[in-house]
Amino acid sequence: MVRNFEDLQQVGKENVDIAMKSMGAISKGAQAIAAEMADYSKKSFEDGTAALEKLYGVKSLDKAIEVQTEYAKTAYEGFVAKASKIGELYADIAKESYKPFEVMMAKAK
Repeated sequence: MVRNFEDLQQVGKENVDIAMKSMGAISKGAQAIAAEMADYSKKSFEDGTAALEKLYGVKSLDKAIEVQTEYAKTAYEGFVAKASKIGELYADIAKESYKPFEVMMAKAK
């Protein structure tokens, strides 16, 4: 498999390149996840603040329950949607970070 020092160097260089490509994919994916989390946090805070302001302006218990129920429903739906998106991003990270190793394994066969 490895015949001389130059071959060993080449194998080492290829392995480092593969690791760097994999880490690059992980880094890019982590940045995307961080951006999604920041966007979700900002929107969640804004929605919560708006709901609280609405709640302060109500005059009856029925209206207060309606405002709270509406907020809880939209908050839950938003959370589920964002959790699904972040789950997809994690799956994409796994796929993209494994691709360089697939190439290496194909070469080894």
